[in-house]
Amino acid sequence: MRTRPLKVALLGCGVVGSEVARIMTTHADDLAARIGAPVELAGVAVRRPSKVREGIDPALVTTDATALVKRGDIDVVVEVIGGIEPARSLITTAIEHGASVVSANKALLAQDGAALHAVAEEAGKDLYYEAAVAGAIPLIRPLRESLAGDKINRVMGIVNGTTNFILDKMDSTGAGYQEALDEATALGYAEADPTADVEGFDAAAKAAILAGIAFHSRVRLDDVYREGMTEVTAADFASAKNMGCTIKLLAICERAADGGSVTARVHPAMIPLTHPLASVRGAYNAVFVESDAAGQLMFYGPGAGGSPTASAVLGDLVAVCRNRLAGAIGPGESAYAALRVSPMGEVVTRYHISLDVADKPGVLAQVATVFAEHGVSIDTVRQQGNNGEASLVVVTHRASDASLSGTVEALRNLDTVRGVASIMRVEGE
Repeated sequence: MRTRPLKVALLGCGVVGSEVARIMTTHADDLAARIGAPVELAGVAVRRPSKVREGIDPALVTTDATALVKRGDIDVVVEVIGGIEPARSLITTAIEHGASVVSANKALLAQDGAALHAVAEEAGKDLYYEAAVAGAIPLIRPLRESLAGDKINRVMGIVNGTTNFILDKMDSTGAGYQEALDEATALGYAEADPTADVEGFDAAAKAAILAGIAFHSRVRLDDVYREGMTEVTAADFASAKNMGCTIKLLAICERAADGGSVTARVHPAMIPLTHPLASVRGAYNAVFVESDAAGQLMFYGPGAGGSPTASAVLGDLVAVCRNRLAGAIGPGESAYAALRVSPMGEVVTRYHISLDVADKPGVLAQVATVFAEHGVSIDTVRQQGNNGEASLVVVTHRASDASLSGTVEALRNLDTVRGVASIMRVEGE
């Protein structure tokens, strides 16, 4: 074993960063044995140096992150501060000054991953980011290494624990959205401002990363269709149960049937109770992968929190340090396929549409005619009426998003349709 330690700089010392530092200290001997050399925490960049950080030598703490990554003797920089800037500049500077990088920054990688990979490739350094998607669940490495010889056709998953907790509560207790959100906040699963989670921004960034790796194509955050879950209601769950389904906020990345394009999207969807993702409860994450040779695989586990995320960071740290000792680098960006990212209008799926209609003869015929005129085939219809008002629930066969949008617009123009109560995609069949 080499006795000279590999030096690690830590950018950020919040929930995840402090846990990374703790594990590096308490598991130092094991990490050294696995890597082949000791690892030494050489500096910690923070915004508030006066805060007491248990287990961290105050002499290591600095507010000058740029000076830390420019030192030249740093082997690996671990970035867990999040956001776009200063993280982007710090990562670039670190690589240019000889360090490899481990990051948990999903937003930055979804937006500028290609540019960061280019910097790392030119410098001959590693850029690893297992912790950016699904916390402790080993997912990125299996996709870009274990399944590198296979053809991945679809990646579909629950990649945000906050939204899954809320939807699970709504499903299991009948609670409304706000009530379930309040409980998630009280338990620490939801931030004071939950927008990034409940509006799908967090999941969309993860979908961009997963799609890029799975399909060997550049997929940026702007390429991902995003729809939040704040409009999901108890009535939607009742309809889902009538169909033998539940509702999840899903990140879906899939290859077109002709193989010439891919799509990446995040939105609420009904999935059958028989699908493995339907049984994922609470704040857990799970990702379902479909490939030609391996078939169907599911990765499941805690998707957030200090310890789970730190576990993924440390896994990357071990891999990068091993590469450093061997004078090698691991897999970089693979974008050779350069597949087109299709817009949402081209996505084909099933739909569940709930309409408020007049309770009188001929309404169903009018609605069915509109669907037929727009080339959308109806699978099932359920109608209930009372005191001149009725609800009409239509489940379609597979149709494109564009054709469904045209159908809904035409339905709104019918005198007998009082309103469109909800539209939800049906996945996993």
